[in-house]
Amino acid sequence: MLEGGNLRVATMSQATTCLKRQGDGGESPPPLPPPPGSPHVFPPETLFRQAGGVTYRIPALLYVPLDDSFLAFAEKRSSARDEDAKYLVLRRGRRHGTSVKWGPMEELSALALPRHRTMNPCPLYDARSGTVFLFCICVEQGKTERSQIRSGCSAARLCFATSVDSGRGWSALQDVTDEAIGADLSRWATFAVGPGHGLQLDSGRLVVPAYTYYVHGCLCGALRLPCFTCQHSLVFYSDDGGHRWHKGALLGGKRTGECQVAEVGGPWQPVLYCSARAPRGCRAVALSTNFGLSFQQPVPCVALGEPPGGCQGSVVSFAAPARSAGAPTWLLYSHPTDRQRRRNLGLYVNPSPLDGAGWQQPWVLHTGPAGYSDLAVCPGGVFGCLFERGASNACEEITFCLFTLDPSGDQDFKAS
Repeated sequence: MLEGGNLRVATMSQATTCLKRQGDGGESPPPLPPPPGSPHVFPPETLFRQAGGVTYRIPALLYVPLDDSFLAFAEKRSSARDEDAKYLVLRRGRRHGTSVKWGPMEELSALALPRHRTMNPCPLYDARSGTVFLFCICVEQGKTERSQIRSGCSAARLCFATSVDSGRGWSALQDVTDEAIGADLSRWATFAVGPGHGLQLDSGRLVVPAYTYYVHGCLCGALRLPCFTCQHSLVFYSDDGGHRWHKGALLGGKRTGECQVAEVGGPWQPVLYCSARAPRGCRAVALSTNFGLSFQQPVPCVALGEPPGGCQGSVVSFAAPARSAGAPTWLLYSHPTDRQRRRNLGLYVNPSPLDGAGWQQPWVLHTGPAGYSDLAVCPGGVFGCLFERGASNACEEITFCLFTLDPSGDQDFKAS
């Protein structure tokens, strides 16, 4: 254990040094190395389309290995605004090699709390029990994020439902806010999960990415008013198959928001890699060696740019391709590539996931307006991506596509 511990500490120290060398996010990024060829992208299919005063936003994608299927989630809204969200919708797809046959849209209106809107789908799969968990937040009607931050009083509840038949049927929604957050809720102005997928670690732990606006200080008087509120990423987790849920420590340092996590394996104890939205022109990255209980101080990754105000992005890990040298686990990341606005959704690969300078130049999956996205890893080197796109704005539709990283379309990758 001592030898393994020493190896882990040395490795993490080196990783942190590499990440810090990326700078503070204020400088121009160095040129990224070119990717090896282009991915083979199979024909995309629009799953949700804006029409008749209805908008669909916030895609979340889950691959269910039990029956080789996909679950594609989104929010149904009466406009593109967050406060006009209503409830979640779902389409189930069965994979047939490099194509997917999708079923009709299902409205999950029953997964709601009275007088609340359901938002931020965050699905994950427990391979030990074959259970799909669908996390979300339920927010009081009429309460905007801005109003919650101003008052310092959260109107959000942490909820989830489960399915034991790959999303065909769902349990009643469970509210686990008090269990998972407890007394700290009084310091959370508001919070949300994901959005996008969670994951199960090799240890069996279930992990749900999240973020909160934490009230660091208040002005006391006749009214309690927050004077310093800052956004911080974190994870919720369960070690008993989802019976009980807990929260990890908040990421320290500067502001971090919407996030996703991926497990990076190697000759050391697995590392949990957190990629978080940040307002400083590039992503923030933090590493955890204790399965998400706490993370090292987040550092900027200038190779992964953000448009003004930032944008959600998705990250997954996968087994390195056969015959490749270096790390046994690689990272794949999706995000708009334009640093001025949400345009041109890109796919980035990092063959050296603990090195912030290891990201290669992105492939552009969609040219034009693009927003939130979510990735999934399938067996045989196939990946899925569910993403917002449009001709004039990114809220027009949510589209799905399969792709491989092999330009020939050959599938010689293994799912991690």
